[in-house]
Amino acid sequence: MNEQSRDAEAPIRVVLADDHAVVRQGMRRILDADGGFEVVAEAGDLDAVYRYVRGHRPDVLVLDLNMPGGSSIRAIPELREEAPDTQIVVLTMENEPLYARQALSDGARGYVLKDAAETELVTAIREAAAGESYLNPRLAARVAAAPPPGPPDGLSEREAEVLRLVALGFTNVEIASQLFLSIRTVETHRSHIQQKLRLRHRSDLVQYALDHGLVEAKGSPAS
Repeated sequence: MNEQSRDAEAPIRVVLADDHAVVRQGMRRILDADGGFEVVAEAGDLDAVYRYVRGHRPDVLVLDLNMPGGSSIRAIPELREEAPDTQIVVLTMENEPLYARQALSDGARGYVLKDAAETELVTAIREAAAGESYLNPRLAARVAAAPPPGPPDGLSEREAEVLRLVALGFTNVEIASQLFLSIRTVETHRSHIQQKLRLRHRSDLVQYALDHGLVEAKGSPAS
């Protein structure tokens, strides 16, 4: 359940977010036909998404992955932190397991493909409002079959973690403390990382970590 339990008899309050008005109209039609929903706002870009989620605190946000104004994937954990009682259902054409896995791991409750919206959107929203998860069945099978992506370019899991902390601005001493390693071991990891990636300078390591999604741009220190 959401942190603040909602009245089971009250309509589920929804914000619809898609940059195409015709798609939003289609979603509204599906919800109106089923009943039990109240569309409190429609957003055409990410700025409006943040504004309406902050202002309306809906039970569920239906979010397209390709929105003007930034990255919807990056927006998911930010929105969940700002409005923890608002659950997020992704409605998208992106049918790659990587996107679904990332969205769900970042805090989305549901992942629905647009070509299945007619039959799945209502169920996904109701499940999300109840604190449950929903994933398109066809995509769920592919997500289960596809192994999660490992660290890039032959880095070990530990090396990837060390690289992430380097990119976030931690010193070798601080990294050693966080990972319960000796300073010499951290130095060895950094040496191996530089050899594998053929990068010598810390600024290059930071840029590599950004390019490969090990850290987000807002989290990296200034070069």
